[in-house]
Amino acid sequence: MTVASPPGGRETTAGPPPSRKLRKLAPYFRPYLGRTVMTVVLMLVVTAAVLAVPALAQVGIDDGIRAGDRMVLVVVVAAFVAVGAVGWAAGSYQTYLSSWVGQRVLLDLRTDTFRHLMRLQLGYHERTPTGRTVSRLTSDIEALNQLVTEGVTSLVINGLTLVGVVAILFAYDAQLALMAFLIFPPLAIGTAVFRTVSAKLYRRTRERVADVLASLQENLSGMRVVQSFGRQDEAAVAFRAVNQDYRRTHMASVRLSSAYFPSVEALSGVGTAIILYFGATRVLNADMTVGVMIAFFGYLSSFFDPIQQLSQLYDTFQAAMAALEKIFGVLETEPQLDDAPGAVPLPPIAGEVELRGLSFGYADEEVLHNVDLHVLPGETLALVGPTGAGKSTLAKLIARFYDPDAGDVRIDGHDLREITRDSLRAQLAIVPQEGHLFAGTMAENLAFGRPEATEAEVRAACDAVGALEMIEALPQGFDTEVGEGGARLSSGQRQLVALVRALVAQPRLLILDEATSSVDLRSEGLIEEAMHTLLAGRTAVVIAHRLSTIRNADRIAVVDGGRIVEQGTHDDLIRAGGHYADLYADWEASVA
Repeated sequence: MTVASPPGGRETTAGPPPSRKLRKLAPYFRPYLGRTVMTVVLMLVVTAAVLAVPALAQVGIDDGIRAGDRMVLVVVVAAFVAVGAVGWAAGSYQTYLSSWVGQRVLLDLRTDTFRHLMRLQLGYHERTPTGRTVSRLTSDIEALNQLVTEGVTSLVINGLTLVGVVAILFAYDAQLALMAFLIFPPLAIGTAVFRTVSAKLYRRTRERVADVLASLQENLSGMRVVQSFGRQDEAAVAFRAVNQDYRRTHMASVRLSSAYFPSVEALSGVGTAIILYFGATRVLNADMTVGVMIAFFGYLSSFFDPIQQLSQLYDTFQAAMAALEKIFGVLETEPQLDDAPGAVPLPPIAGEVELRGLSFGYADEEVLHNVDLHVLPGETLALVGPTGAGKSTLAKLIARFYDPDAGDVRIDGHDLREITRDSLRAQLAIVPQEGHLFAGTMAENLAFGRPEATEAEVRAACDAVGALEMIEALPQGFDTEVGEGGARLSSGQRQLVALVRALVAQPRLLILDEATSSVDLRSEGLIEEAMHTLLAGRTAVVIAHRLSTIRNADRIAVVDGGRIVEQGTHDDLIRAGGHYADLYADWEASVA
């Protein structure tokens, strides 16, 4: 299939409404349903404790102070203490439970996102900047943290408080309650405008954060190149530019918030002033008791406080919705190379590889055209040709990192689209141009392809490849920490480790993609010897620019313009005087 990509490698999202995004998040709470229900019950208790305070104050003033009844005061004070204790205990445990549930939801979401990224085809990762992918698992997940650990609690408690206060205010005095609600129309209009504009701003902010992380990751991973060309200042200027874009976008949301939230404060002050005037008038006219007036003010405060809290929560909510949109943009990206329905495991293979009528392109550009190629079991086939001819693409198709647009790839007669990827990769090993090592010990990296390998098997593989002496000379031998990317090793040492790693995996099919192109001549000699050991008895596809490494290949195929233009042994092709003879002459001249 042709691999299409959105501009810049971004996930395409249509911006579904918040309710739909939250419904997508809901399944992550199901495993913790019991604790979630308990959290909601505790929220109800906390809300009831908050709502009980003004009513107790009213009873204490009207039935205790004004009536001169000390017993009522004692009972009210005791009730105050009891309500406070219950509210504190419920609030404390509820805070713990909501954080417990929230953190596990984030853990599950982060894990699912990572697993899904591992399933996505190589093309997705090649077109999507690493920093943007990292931002989905870091800053975007973190943006959900406050929502799922504190925001939901605030939403439920303040929402229940708001509903309870409205009911109680109307129960106390419907006329006075209606006067307090005169501020609702301007508040509703302001909130609607804030919601519309802030949603767009927060979505842009998440995109700018991803750009910052992408720029950071790119410059850090390419630090050697940056420093070798003296481009530190230019890199800093470029990084400052993406940070400025993020700052400008973030400040736009800050300006919006700085206008909206003080407006809510001002409207609450207006509402309080209205109640103060008309309520005091009612008290002076003996239409209302002082206790009711005090309780009304208490509930009015409990009415505006939730509005302010919910308004501030909307800030968190919009950031979380923008992040959730990005995360589910990844989770809803369908793997283009998933196992087909009915795919079967690949049985142990002899290693016969056949490409029939193979055509393939990236986006709108076709790079391979009707390629036919047959590799016999145990044969070493070398692919040579100019840069961009399609050699690495052929290797990627054999490894099923992509599916062809036309034709098919078969191993031992099995179409790769009809077998499971895991069963293919279990019998396949790839040694790339730069042998990537993972942070950890040398032993862990050597056994990466087959973690169950014994220490004796690993040592035997090292000895066979000629890497044992090099590894034992390291400070802690097999327990030496190699550093991220194998930074503590030379390029030649990293390639030897990559070859041992491939041998430990015991593959039947090998792909070596320019495995000696980035090493010095001494290391090249060691690696060539190691390759002889590694290739023995296995089918191998070897891509090389250094033509000295493939002279002894069983067969050499010359790739040019996305086609196989010549095949044969080294000697046969030299005698033929065609493309390969020209390539070899050019290579000899370059190393002379």
